[in-house]
Amino acid sequence: MATTTTTTLEALYSNLTIKNRPAPKSEMWMKAVRFHGKEDLRYETIPEPVCGRGQVKIKPAWCGICGSDLHEFMGGPNLCPTTPHPITGESVPLTFGHEFSGVIEEVGEGVIGTLQVGSRCVVQPIIYDGECGACQDGLINCCYQNGFVGLSGWGGGLAEHIVVPEYAVFKIPENVPLDVAALVEPLAVGWHAVKASPFKSSDTVLVCGSGPIGLAVIQALRAQGCQNIIVSEVSPVRKDFAKDFGAHHVLDPTQDDIVARCRELSDGQGVHVTFDAAGVQTGLDQAILALRARGTHVNIAIWEKRCTIFPNDFVFREKKYMAVATYGIGDFQEVIDALADGRLDMAGKMITKRIGLGDVVEEGFKSLIRDKATQVKVLVRGSGEV
Repeated sequence: MATTTTTTLEALYSNLTIKNRPAPKSEMWMKAVRFHGKEDLRYETIPEPVCGRGQVKIKPAWCGICGSDLHEFMGGPNLCPTTPHPITGESVPLTFGHEFSGVIEEVGEGVIGTLQVGSRCVVQPIIYDGECGACQDGLINCCYQNGFVGLSGWGGGLAEHIVVPEYAVFKIPENVPLDVAALVEPLAVGWHAVKASPFKSSDTVLVCGSGPIGLAVIQALRAQGCQNIIVSEVSPVRKDFAKDFGAHHVLDPTQDDIVARCRELSDGQGVHVTFDAAGVQTGLDQAILALRARGTHVNIAIWEKRCTIFPNDFVFREKKYMAVATYGIGDFQEVIDALADGRLDMAGKMITKRIGLGDVVEEGFKSLIRDKATQVKVLVRGSGEV
């Protein structure tokens, strides 16, 4: 990411005014999906949030169920705090949902810019303190106290209303539907991974996994002119998705020699960059060996358990390992622009199911567990969709 100027940072942090502030009391009530613990999601009635200074109140329109949400449901709490979060002051139970679009219903005092009631928007869910060294360097995704709307407090998209800081809200153009806009968050993960990597349009790349983030990487690569995208995927349905979304070659690691095939498809040397969106040991091993000299392995996956790396696999060919986390300053707007101008024209095909807020547990989370191989993105309809 390009260096951020002090002026820009000051503007970003000027409205970080809700840190640890007790929420104003509300006499209104709303429905929300709340995470209480492992396999314990409840559709319940909670106080409706009140919009304060520097804040924006939104009616969520569509909210995606993320792999992180699914991991929390199946084995958490892991990301969700069980003691008060250093910024939000909240702990479980918490409202879920960090991939969402909506319509602004109220703008708090002191909000500047073009945000107004009725504006269609998305929320960039990173919670950051604006004070630590990472934040001062413009690396808000690396904040030493970071959290996420929908995982760490401040409400979530699986609710009838949510209040967030002004800095988190991005308007979306009229030619981007609200359901597609809910995909900006996962698309930004893939966009950031490609942007942060040393990838050039002339490179050959390998993408491990074609779930939601793998497909986001494929779309970002395609939007940035990549002419040779190789994908490694086991699921027959997801292999088809990879082809539809722009992969030039789709391999099956249970049938193909990934390392040998990558060399065949890249002038005998191996690929320039590998993107790991799967988080599987065998995939990691294959991806590293598939790299050419001075190639780069980019880890996007959140691993459920420790993996192993043999340093010599890097040393003798001067290969590099790098990690990326979510997205940084500028990534959300760039994805919105790419959706608007057609560079991310396949995004809507990621949506494989739409459900109501009251059906989240059975038709959302449990459906994803049962049918993970056939689903890409399940969207939940909110009160902001008309």
